[in-house]
Amino acid sequence: MVADPALFRAPPATEIAAALAARLRRRLAHTSDTALTDLLADTVFTERKRLGHDGGNPAYSAAVDDAARALHLGERPAMERAAVALVEQYALEIHNPFSVRTYRFATRLMPGLLTRLLSATRARDLVSTQADVASRVRLHGPIDRLRELAETSTLILAPTHVSNLDSPLLGYCLYAAGLPPFAYGAGLNLFENPVMAFFMERLGAYTVDRRKRNRLYKETLKDYSVEILGRGHHSLFFPGGTRSRAGRLESKLKKGLLGTGLDAWQESIAAGRERDVFIVPCTLSIGLVLEAESLIADALAEEGKQRYIIMDDEFSEPRTIATFVKKLLALDAAVHVSFGEPMDVMGNPIDAEKRSLDPHGQPVDRRGYVCDRTGAVVFDEQRDHLYTQRVADRLAEAYQRDFVVQSTHLAAWAAWRTLRDTRGGTDTWKLVRLSPDEAQVPRAAVLKHLAEGLLALGSRQRALPSTAEGVLDEAIARFASFHRRRAIEAIGGQLRLAPELVLYYQNRLVGWPELK
Repeated sequence: MVADPALFRAPPATEIAAALAARLRRRLAHTSDTALTDLLADTVFTERKRLGHDGGNPAYSAAVDDAARALHLGERPAMERAAVALVEQYALEIHNPFSVRTYRFATRLMPGLLTRLLSATRARDLVSTQADVASRVRLHGPIDRLRELAETSTLILAPTHVSNLDSPLLGYCLYAAGLPPFAYGAGLNLFENPVMAFFMERLGAYTVDRRKRNRLYKETLKDYSVEILGRGHHSLFFPGGTRSRAGRLESKLKKGLLGTGLDAWQESIAAGRERDVFIVPCTLSIGLVLEAESLIADALAEEGKQRYIIMDDEFSEPRTIATFVKKLLALDAAVHVSFGEPMDVMGNPIDAEKRSLDPHGQPVDRRGYVCDRTGAVVFDEQRDHLYTQRVADRLAEAYQRDFVVQSTHLAAWAAWRTLRDTRGGTDTWKLVRLSPDEAQVPRAAVLKHLAEGLLALGSRQRALPSTAEGVLDEAIARFASFHRRRAIEAIGGQLRLAPELVLYYQNRLVGWPELK
């Protein structure tokens, strides 16, 4: 691991607040009166509406009221002061100081601490849980190369997002891979478990309040990401934004924070202290997902189109988390984490010397993408948006390429195809509403589809049993270990399905050319 990671020298929240306020002031110098009024009005309107339902801390509520008064006065200096005060409040909420002492304590207890951390509902639970995490988590990819890059460059880890358990899991994987700690954004709801909150706040997590949807808050989050990347802090963020509700691998990625790597790199060139920023895809494959039932129900419900945060899923119940983690880690190789090949912030692959490569594999000077002939950076928002789109496309390709198929995914895929065949191609909405007695399919038909799937996957079946019977038996056993409803259950020569859960797990394979 890097001897002295930049995150170990993370500044206090007051310093970060001052830096973000300075960024806003520079931006306001080029903002018209009308644009400033619109920015502040959006904040006041959305936040007063939200605070009426959710409440808020007194200092923040006062800052919103001050912004409203400044709008009423219509004086630019007052509006600028109000905007800066709001950003300072946001910065204090977002930033959590990293604790080297807590990190060293945690790493001494790794990997057992991961299980205890995820399972604990009380402090004393931290010393009571026994499980062998290392034997249940498989790491794949160019890990030695990533260690080397982390010494001299800033890395952005861009993982798929399956569960609220992803962040602590990835924290363990970074440690197990010999990589330094990464800063990462964690939704406010993840801090409700007091034991997890204690560690997350001290081990690199910064707080993201997704209830705040105003533009000024979103801009502050981006500024925060640029600021910490510019300070050399390796960062992790989920390009999908939130957990995949329907269970699919992310293909349409949010580009907000993803573009901050490009911003930070350009700023470093302009400041004469260039530091490379590279993006690393990371694909999670988990045989069972704690929140599967709530996620797929939300994806299917009409209100799911509007709900962005689920506050009342299985993750909100500490004892449910404990039960799930213990059962998940009782499975053999239950989790596969695949680190992909690193790329530059324009989406180009890089070689062993950290040179960017063009589509023909030839080295190119990546500064030419953002600098003029004199070497000066030319900031161009529209151009950068296109570069970030290229990065998003490359990430989506990596997720498909690196995903490790598990028995629960392939068995669900075969069961869903069989259910669809026996029901004459009935649409999804009708299939998921079938009762357990109606959602029964012949075991032999599922095995036929499984055999076809194994053949189609070829070398991509590395984590699967070699036979259709083996895949099905393993999947049935895994499904029986946790969910209240079994996704697939053997009843003589028939299989009884829980259609919503089958849909969720089979969706992980949607879009795969091998499994059309």
